[in-house]
Formats: sequence, structure tokens, C-alpha cells
Amino acid sequence: MAVCARLCGVGQSRRCRRRQRQNQQDQGSDSDMDEEGEERIVGGGGGPENGVVVTAGPSDPLPRSLADLPPELLVEIFSLLPGTALPNVALVCKKFKQILKTETIWRRRCVEEFGMKDDLRKVEVGGVSSHDLYVKLLHPYRHILGLWQPDIGPYGGLLNVVVDGLFIIGWMYLPPHDPRVEDPMRRRPLFRIHLWESKKATVECMYGHKGPHKGDIQTVKKDEFSTKCNQTGHHRMPGGRQEEFRTWLEEEWGRTLEEIFHEHMQELILMKFIYTSQYDNCLTYRRIYLPPAAPSDLLQPGLFKGTYGSHGLEIVMLSFHQKSARATKLTGDPNVPAGQLTLEINLSRPVVLPDLEQQCNIEELSRLVLGVHEEVQREAEQQAGDTGEGACGSDASGDEAQADHAACAGNCQPGPNRTSAHRHEDQPFVLPLGVTARNEVYPRTCRKCFYGTGLIAGHGFTSPERTPGLFVLFDQDRFGFIWLELKSFSLYSRLTDQLAHAHAPNVERFEAMLRNMQSWTS
Repeated sequence: MAVCARLCGVGQSRRCRRRQRQNQQDQGSDSDMDEEGEERIVGGGGGPENGVVVTAGPSDPLPRSLADLPPELLVEIFSLLPGTALPNVALVCKKFKQILKTETIWRRRCVEEFGMKDDLRKVEVGGVSSHDLYVKLLHPYRHILGLWQPDIGPYGGLLNVVVDGLFIIGWMYLPPHDPRVEDPMRRRPLFRIHLWESKKATVECMYGHKGPHKGDIQTVKKDEFSTKCNQTGHHRMPGGRQEEFRTWLEEEWGRTLEEIFHEHMQELILMKFIYTSQYDNCLTYRRIYLPPAAPSDLLQPGLFKGTYGSHGLEIVMLSFHQKSARATKLTGDPNVPAGQLTLEINLSRPVVLPDLEQQCNIEELSRLVLGVHEEVQREAEQQAGDTGEGACGSDASGDEAQADHAACAGNCQPGPNRTSAHRHEDQPFVLPLGVTARNEVYPRTCRKCFYGTGLIAGHGFTSPERTPGLFVLFDQDRFGFIWLELKSFSLYSRLTDQLAHAHAPNVERFEAMLRNMQSWTS
């Protein structure tokens, strides 16, 4: 573990302890060392494997303090400390301050705290030290790394701030063009922070079509920051708003307004452009986390792209909560804004599909799903009425609920040949006649189906209502939802992008974030 101080570039070395010990062994002085010398563990306990071994001989007394250790060992010890603690270490004495200029220490901090590996080679080739990179860029802006939702009214969004060499970049993730839900996500840089020639970190706005220009970033409070463009003229185009709208439409929808024949859809698109373009990249962002996973989850939780009729593709977060699954909007629309619970799936209410001929009949599907819906409502009313009763009453109502659930499960079975093993196999699936879908191509087999509710509302999120529907699990990366009242089908496909610094520190923090999201855009 010991490294010669000359290799570290720190002061004079007393001679490498390992080399000294080897020389003494070659001279046959092992017995003298055993008698007159001893070993002590520095920086660990429980044995040499947990710390640094310092060997002392008759002319080399034991170090009385950390400052007495040779520089090469102090470099090793300091490189194990978090970067936030190193400024205080430098205040102890001049020796520590000098040692903390060693690149080995800061290189290790960049790798362990920010995941930089190959990027460090680019940095060093560019003439920027790991110390300057950490102190002037990574550490000051560490609080904005991760996943964020911009406050853009009902529309929301998804931003991932990551380290990329000499840059910290804020990437906005956009869904693919409607209705190609299984296409990869699109990325657009909104801002970047860079470090050139060890100078002060510089913030640049990347919005618009004229290249990087001056910007600013401010930390509003914990888990919240804002961006500001100082040269909004770079966002304008020579052709005025009409040219800006045509360019935005091509990027956002992949088509011209003339190619969109639905009049209501044209109005929604124009409304979104007017609303979102007024911000000029001067936005506030709130931190969000990826949902935690558990072995019992029906599928891997995460982010999915979904079809929402005339509103186009939107991003939802699928999470699991004991006997329910929830899909929360990260992007939204004027009817149901971002942050709202778009789907809630009752995993204790499976629905077994009939044969293909009956699946084509919307009346048959409605009968199955509405039967479960009425049962759930009765149980909710019964539980509300039994709130004041004692334990015996609660047990009785629980038994009745289980009996009702079993009865409903029996009614939902299309035939006696449906076994438990068979229900876990893929089964044929087809959309009922009369149900509209943005995707004409969808999976024709599914694994499981569950009763659930979807949130619908009028323009401006007026008269919100949860309506019954059918959740259809196709595979680990795709699911669908049939909105019975709207007679429409939404197909969802998983985001496969690697999103850095996006995991919640614990389940409690994720649950608190989920509760707060609805209030952000309500």
C-alpha cells in the first residue's frame, strides 16, 4: 500500500518502508527487528488488512501523531476521505496543506464521488488538473447533478444533469415523435458549465440555434435550482415567430402543421408552443428520483413513454406500493398536468381475459371490468362504515371482503379450464372493436391483466375524475391501458436511457417526492 513519496511529488522521502524492510531481511537482521521493532495499525482496526502498517526500528521511533507519518502514507489516508472534509484537513498544518496538492488524492475523489474514469484522461490531456476540476467545477455544482422536473406549467419535462469531461451538461429528454412510442428518446442540451485552462467555471445557455451564450445558474433551495439566459436574443430567428414555430414543430412533432389534419390537435400544438417558448430557458427545476425496486414487483419500475391521443407522447413514472402500482406523469398536458397520478392499478384485482372472439366485444370487456369496479366501491363504502367498529367487526368485514373477492374472481373466469399455472403464461390479446389506438401495431399476447383507474379531466384540469379501465402487462418493457369511458388505448414503452445520479437515497425520500409532485403542477 505504501508508495514512495517521490512518486507522489510530495517533499522528501525517508526511504520507502517496504524497501527498508527488504534490505534488513537480506542482511539477516530479521531477529533484531522482531526483538527491537514493532508494528502499529494506522487508519483501521482489527488487523493489518484494515489499515496501514507502519514499521519502526531501533533508529525509527513510532509516530506520535498523524503528522509524524511519512507523506506517502498521508496521501493514501487523505485520498480515502470525502472531498468535503479535505478543506478542513488543509487547515491543520502546512504539511497537510502541501500534501493536499497531490493529484492522486483529487483524482480518486473525482472517480469515487462523480464516477469519472476515462473522462479524467481527457481532462489531464487538456491541461486541467484533477484538483482544479474537483474544486472549481464538480464540488460547487454537485447539488444540481441528477434528475429534475422543470416547472413549465402543465407540461413539465425530464432533465438529467451529468458530468461529461470538462463539462456539466443539462440534457432535456424528449419523447420520440408521436406515435412511435418504442423509438428511443431524443436529447437536447439546455445548459452547460465548463472549465477551461483552470479558470473559473462558466455557465452557458444552449437554448436556441445560435450556439452557446451567457447564462446563469442559481440554487434556490435544497433540491431546487433555476437557470437564466443572459442573452435571449440568441433564441430569436430572422424570420420571426413564424420561423421559430415551424422549426419547433419539426423538432417536437417531426411534421408540418399542414400534415396534422386534426383541428383540435393543431390547437393543442400551437398552445404548447406559445406557452413553453415564453420562458426562454429561464426555468426552475425540482429534484425527482427513479422509483426503487423490490423483488416482489410485477415488473421493473422506471420511466415509460405513453400515447395520450391528441396530446402526443408523454413520460410517466411507474412505481409499486404494496398491492398497487402507480403511473405518475413527468410530462403532461392542459387536461391532466405533469405531476398527477395518471394510472392507479389494483394488483389484488386480476382480470382474466375471455377468448379472442369475446375480447373483440367491448361490451364483454366492460362487463368484466365494471364488475370489479363496483365491488371495489362497495368494499370502500363498507370499510368507511366500519371505521368505528371493534376488532371483531373488522375481522368479519375482512372475511366478507375475501369472500366477495373470491366470488368476483370466479365470475371473471371465462371457463373451468383456466388454471393458476395457465394464467401466468402469455395469452392472446386483441383490442375490442370501437377502441381507438394511436399505435395500430401493438403486442398480440399479454401476460397478465388487472383492474385499474385512469385520471381524466377537462381543459385546465377541471372536473378531474378517476374512471375504470384495464391494465395489460405485455412484457417487462411494455404495458397498456384501456380507458373504458374514452374507448381508447394507451401503449407504454420503457425508457432504456442510463440516467445518472437519479436514485433516491431511501424509500422515504422517494415517497415524499411523489407526494409533493402533485402540488407542483396543480
